[in-house]
Amino acid sequence: MIKSGDILIAEPYLEDETFDRSVVLIGNHTHEGTFGFVLNKPSDLIISDVIEDLSSFSLPIYIGGPVEQDTLHFIYRNPLPLEGTVQLTQNLFWGGDFEKLKEMLNNQEVSPDDVRFFVGYSGWAEGQLDDELTKKSWITWTPSVDDIFDLPFREMWRNILKKMGGRYKILANYPSDPRLN
Repeated sequence: MIKSGDILIAEPYLEDETFDRSVVLIGNHTHEGTFGFVLNKPSDLIISDVIEDLSSFSLPIYIGGPVEQDTLHFIYRNPLPLEGTVQLTQNLFWGGDFEKLKEMLNNQEVSPDDVRFFVGYSGWAEGQLDDELTKKSWITWTPSVDDIFDLPFREMWRNILKKMGGRYKILANYPSDPRLN
């Protein structure tokens, strides 16, 4: 059963350009639907491009998914005193008082390495993700919080599969386009 804090790893043969080789953090999974954030697809923007109060930060903004790309979301590790925060797992949190987060970043009360920003999110309607899992479009795994923040985004998909071992280690080397192999 999938839960908040788990990740979805796109099967190497998933024929969906949006989620090709994606690693998606699950924010919430209920009988009503699922939402999450793509961890390994940075946009061309950095946070100082869109938030004037964070002009001294060059943190990348990731494309959280195709839904509501006019919204900004954030996750962070380690508890912070942010009102409205949702705890996803131990030491992994989503959202909360954005003004307070900006203040804490600017006052160096929180490390920029402990925060990740997303434009938009990934969403699945009731039963949709379960159907995709049945069709084996996704591999599920429970990562450590450090995996989420510390694995380089360019190699995250491959590195997680390698960490999983067994048949997944073999999938990690599957070519992007097997016709070119």
